[in-house]
Amino acid sequence: MLENQEPEAVDPEAEAPGEPETPAAEEPQGEAAEPEAQGEPEVPAEDAEDAAPDESEAAAPEEPEATLHPKEARRRRRATHSGETRPSRGPEERQAERDAQRADRARRRRAHRVKARAKAAQRRAEGGPSEPPAPARRSTGRRKVRQGIVVSDRPDKSITVRVDMTRRHRLYEKTVRSSSTLHAHDERNEARAGDTVRVIESRPLSRTKRWRLVEIVERAR
Repeated sequence: MLENQEPEAVDPEAEAPGEPETPAAEEPQGEAAEPEAQGEPEVPAEDAEDAAPDESEAAAPEEPEATLHPKEARRRRRATHSGETRPSRGPEERQAERDAQRADRARRRRAHRVKARAKAAQRRAEGGPSEPPAPARRSTGRRKVRQGIVVSDRPDKSITVRVDMTRRHRLYEKTVRSSSTLHAHDERNEARAGDTVRVIESRPLSRTKRWRLVEIVERAR
């Protein structure tokens, strides 16, 4: 049966070489097909500059941390402490730790002295004073002066002065009288009980004396 079948006729135009016809739907559409062929979308130049890391910032060296005050450093050290107790140590270990701390402090003192000597030598070479200038003394301000009556002169070189004060109450506008007792220093034992004297504020002269006798305004009658 297969031998009796005739071969089918072949169209010569179909076998002729030529460009295959492409349907209109499959043709590439200009600019729409370009991004798919390129892969990644293009980034504008301005966005690329912003996205790129600043080389000057990356290359800039980190600023050294400011020197902390000893109290602030100790506070930060304590804040990072975990709270766990240290293991028990023997006397030898404790002594070794103390020796290490002393050696560290001695090393710091030596370094500070070397720097001070170098600065003094530099000042001498420049023709200036070898010692640093003394800090300016702060003014102590105006000392308080009080006038009162001597109540006691029994202790040696000391008097007790009562200072009477009168003021008007801010809210009730009532006259309020009060008094305070001061202990003053009388170098020559001049004041007597009942005298009206003037005292001035001074440095601490004893546990209670903070005033000094200036003059006797009026003697007791």
